Amino acid sequence: MPATIAYIEQTLATLAAAAKANENTPGREGNVVTLDAEAGDDVMITADLHGHRRNFSLIQRKAALAQHPRRHLIMQEVCHGGPTYPGNGGCMSHAMLEDVAKLKAQYPDRVHFLLSNHEWAELTDYPILKAKRKLNLVFRLGVTEAYGPAADKVRSSYMPFIASCPLAVRLPGEVFVCHSVPEGVDRGRYDRTIFDRPLEADDLKEHSDLFWLLWGRDYRPENARAFAEMVHARVLINGHDPCPEGFNVPNDTQIVLDCCGDKACCVILPLDRSEWTQAEIVKRIERL
Repeated sequence: MPATIAYIEQTLATLAAAAKANENTPGREGNVVTLDAEAGDDVMITADLHGHRRNFSLIQRKAALAQHPRRHLIMQEVCHGGPTYPGNGGCMSHAMLEDVAKLKAQYPDRVHFLLSNHEWAELTDYPILKAKRKLNLVFRLGVTEAYGPAADKVRSSYMPFIASCPLAVRLPGEVFVCHSVPEGVDRGRYDRTIFDRPLEADDLKEHSDLFWLLWGRDYRPENARAFAEMVHARVLINGHDPCPEGFNVPNDTQIVLDCCGDKACCVILPLDRSEWTQAEIVKRIERL
């Protein structure tokens, strides 16, 4: 049975509130949120969920934002994956996107949902085919199963929230958290102004600088170092790439976290440190 009118109205209001909270997040300049010791005590950094409901619950339990009023939480990529509706096989991950919006509306200054490639794909109608499934299509089937005639209206309300998400969070100690690292930064020009200015229509196109920030998988040490230098960082923390062990260290600059599997990992960093090394952060990585 589709959702009630009251529930639909509540969902629309929550998504609108979350989009406004994204735009008004303290410490946000352009598309980057900067956190420091004044903003809070620590930050919990997580990565791709793709509809993994159990791990989403574990993240909320470990973050315990109500019990830790000066803790921040960084999340990314929840769309496409997880359980499906028995009726039409639609993807239920749309509900997790709504739940993230609820968290942002509830903790507007302390929850930071990064723009990731699968949310970008929903925003731009960019088709993704995985395991012979058209992920955008089954996502829409899920929204239709949940909301019936109101499906298009609800899905449209996701777009301002997704479009308003920050691209990165900057932490003390020269740590930069974003979904991925663009390819070939060391080999040519990359427009870093996407971090500083409003995104434009051209930024949403395939093979734009934003596209490669969200889709890149160039783990060469030279590339990671070039990007880190560009964003004035020593350590990059990313998601995007599946990690069977819950995290990966592909070079001497990047740390990749993954929250999709049974060994999902996160890291909690205090915000009063003036310097971090990659090795120090790796030691702090823990299972959900």
